[in-house]
Amino acid sequence: MYRDIVDFALSTPGWLHSLAEVGTDAGLFLFAVLFVLCWWRARNGPARDLAIAIAGPAGVVCAYVFSEVLKTVVREDRPCRGGIATIAACPPPDDWSFPSNHSVIAAGAAGALVLAWRALAWVVLPLAAVMAFSRVFVGVHYPHDVAAGYLIGVTLAPLCTLLLIGAVTPMVRLARSRLSPR
Repeated sequence: MYRDIVDFALSTPGWLHSLAEVGTDAGLFLFAVLFVLCWWRARNGPARDLAIAIAGPAGVVCAYVFSEVLKTVVREDRPCRGGIATIAACPPPDDWSFPSNHSVIAAGAAGALVLAWRALAWVVLPLAAVMAFSRVFVGVHYPHDVAAGYLIGVTLAPLCTLLLIGAVTPMVRLARSRLSPR
């Protein structure tokens, strides 16, 4: 399946190659902007809502750290090491393939954003899936790398976010009480 996707990718127009290469990072930037909008939206709302908006990025970091540890345990070589022509340059030999960190971060951000702003689900979850697929399309990951990364991100980041809001909510209340005019 990997080879079929990469061969197909190579037959597509150059503008699509460029879009696939920069699209994942651009999508991550978009998710960062959406986290800021979530914070802005929740800033005057209930303390728990603001805590979710604040804790969401930390949940994504939690999922990312887990994926980094998992990479060092599994140590799967990148598929592009086999001399296969790919759109993207193959990462260095010590940059392991499983799971895809881009997929973890994209899906984790999408999952955490859905906790903070449910109406975004129809946009962010499919966008994260496209961003994950782009890693196979450009040739730097196997399909199972991105599928595992997506599942890790979309489950672990919201879970970590929910665990953190118990600590963040009282801090939001305290900050509001100290910053509000008397």
